[in-house]
Amino acid sequence: MYAILDIETTGGKFNEEGITEIAIYRHNGLKITDQFISLVNPEREIQPFVQKLTGITSKMLFSAPRFFEVAKRIIDITEDCLIVAHNADFDYRILRTEFKRLGYNFEKNSICTVSLSQELLSNMESYKLGKLVRSLGIPISDRHRAQGDALATVKLFELLLEKDSSKEILKSQVKALHGGRVPSKYLKIIEELPNTSGVYYLHNSVGDIIYIGKSNNLQKRVRNHLTGSSRKSMKIQKNIHKVNFEITGSELIALLKEQHEIKKNQPRINKDGRYRLYPMGIRIDEENIYHQLVLEQVRNDRKYIVVFKNGRVAKNILHQWITNNKLCHHQCSIRETDGPCFSYNKDRCEGACVEKEDVYEYNQRVAKLTHQSNYPHPHFLLIGKGRKNGESSFIYIQDDVYRGYGFFELNHQIKTPKMILSRTTSMEDNTDCRALILSFIKREKYIKLIPLISTTLSASQIK
Repeated sequence: MYAILDIETTGGKFNEEGITEIAIYRHNGLKITDQFISLVNPEREIQPFVQKLTGITSKMLFSAPRFFEVAKRIIDITEDCLIVAHNADFDYRILRTEFKRLGYNFEKNSICTVSLSQELLSNMESYKLGKLVRSLGIPISDRHRAQGDALATVKLFELLLEKDSSKEILKSQVKALHGGRVPSKYLKIIEELPNTSGVYYLHNSVGDIIYIGKSNNLQKRVRNHLTGSSRKSMKIQKNIHKVNFEITGSELIALLKEQHEIKKNQPRINKDGRYRLYPMGIRIDEENIYHQLVLEQVRNDRKYIVVFKNGRVAKNILHQWITNNKLCHHQCSIRETDGPCFSYNKDRCEGACVEKEDVYEYNQRVAKLTHQSNYPHPHFLLIGKGRKNGESSFIYIQDDVYRGYGFFELNHQIKTPKMILSRTTSMEDNTDCRALILSFIKREKYIKLIPLISTTLSASQIK
C-alpha cells in the first residue's frame, strides 16, 4: 500500500515550519482506497510569499483543526504504507517534525516521484510537478494546494508504476513492509485479486520476484498456483511471501509485459519464459545466386520473415510457401537430394535446382514472402481496452518498430508523437513482440487501428 501525499506549510526557518494543509490518498497500486484532506491550524504565522503562492491565509485557518487533532487520522490512513510524494524528503521531514512535537516517532519508508521520474522518464524538460504532469497530459487543478498537487502525484505515480518494468518499486515495497512475516498471512490477498486481464508477480520473503505470469482472470490463476500439486505449484507454495499484480485490461499488453519482464527480471521459477516464445524462424539468405529460405532457431542478429512456437509448424509453413509459390526445395534449408528436386519432376518447380529458371524472377517470388510479417502501416497505434471505464490502452509502432504501450483517458493525451511517447512505457522490440502483435491484428482483437501519417492526430481519428 502507498500513502500518496502533499503538504503545504507556513514557510520559515528550517524545522520551524508548520503544516497549513494536508492531503493523503491511500493507494493499493491500482486505485485510491481512502483519502484524507484537511486544512490545519499551524498556530504560527504564514510567510507572505507562501500566502501569495498557495492562497491560504491565517484567517482561513482560524477554525481549522490543529495538528494533534488530525494526527490519529494520519497514522491510521498511512498504516502499512510507503510514503509517496513529489520531493518526498521535504514532505516526510515536515510530517516527522510535527509528530516529534507531539512526542511521537513517526517513521516510514518513502518514495520520491522526482527521483523516480528522473530515472523512468528521461529527457523531460522539467521535473517540477506542474510542468512535468502537463507535459505528460495529466490534468492538474488547484496548483500549490494539497489536494490538487496530491491528486496529480497520484496520476504521476500510477504512470511510473507502469513504466517500472524492473519492478523496483514493488520490490522495495515488499522489503520495507513485509520482511520477516509469515507467507501464509498474505495468501488472503487471493480474495482481493481481480478477475480481469493483467500480470501478477509472486515474491519471496526478501522481496525478490520468483515468478511472473499473465492471465485473463488473475484471481483464478493465482488460486490455481496456491492450490495445485504440480512441481511448479509446489515450488511457488514453498517460496511465496507476497503477491502483487498490475491490471492491463488488454490481453495483448498482458502478454507483451509478461514476456518482457520475465526476460528482464529472470525469475527462477519462470524457466521456460526466460527464452523466446517463438524460437523458430524463417529468413531469406541472399548470399547465394538464388535466394534461399532458411529455417532455423531465431538469432538476435538476423531478420526473419516470420517466427513460430515450434519447428513442426514452421516446417509445414515452409512447405506451403514452396508449393504455393512454385519455389525450389533445393533453394531452402530442407534440401532433399542432389540433382533436380522432387517438385521439378512434378512440374511444380521452375528449374532453380538445375539453374534453368531466371534468377531475377525467382528471387522476386522469394522477396514477396517478406510481406508475411509486415505491419499494416509503418507508424500506427493499436487501441484496446483500458484498465477501467473511460480509459483506453494503446500499442505504439514507430518506424515499423514496437516502442511500447500506454493508457489514456483524454484524446489530447495522445494527440502528437511527443505526447504519445510521454505516456508510453518503453519496451524492447523483438521477434516475440512482433509475432504477438501481428496475431492480434490478424484476428482483429483490438478496438481501433490508427495509422499515424501526420504529426498530429485529429479527434475523429482517436474516437
